[in-house]
Amino acid sequence: MVLAVIRNLQASLKYRGGWKGLLEHMYTNGDYPFKMGTYMGYDGAGNRYYENRVDYPFGQHRWVEPGDIHNFDSSSIAPEWHGWMTSMNDQTPSVEEEFLAERTSHVPQGCRSDAGIMTNVGHQEPYFNFHAMHNQSQIRSRGYGIGNQVVGLPPNAPDAYYTQPGSPYNPASLKEFKAIGEHSGGRVYKSQKWAERLLTAD
Repeated sequence: MVLAVIRNLQASLKYRGGWKGLLEHMYTNGDYPFKMGTYMGYDGAGNRYYENRVDYPFGQHRWVEPGDIHNFDSSSIAPEWHGWMTSMNDQTPSVEEEFLAERTSHVPQGCRSDAGIMTNVGHQEPYFNFHAMHNQSQIRSRGYGIGNQVVGLPPNAPDAYYTQPGSPYNPASLKEFKAIGEHSGGRVYKSQKWAERLLTAD
């Protein structure tokens, strides 16, 4: 038992390049025995993806090691890697386009079409994320004007989470209040209804 722990520790130190890499793996992954596998690639957020189909059962054979070790969320996995992580396909994004081009080359085109044959995807909005967080609901201030140091939102920055049109939290719904009464020392009122109530005949 003790010998197995020591050997796993030695192999992990060699695989991770020293104590720093191993401690970071323990901090983010938390599994024992320490995971080792084939490096498959990385995404724009610095997340690194690994696979080991020999030592681990199906469902545990693929894993991600986060680029931001202090603030990782499952939605931080890039969309192009999501299918690979959940075993919906075995092709990593780096070779997926080659794979699709090779497979579709065997499909005869029956008639002329202006549709995108590779994807058949219509209109798409520009891709946006904040610090590689695709779940925008977390990007909100922790209090008025103080920002959110957990996700890196600076003070007085606008929140990124979705609000419905007409919501008082939606910036498009904010309107500057203007009183329509007399502004030269007279009584100010907020609407014509109040004007009729407050003003006398003389």
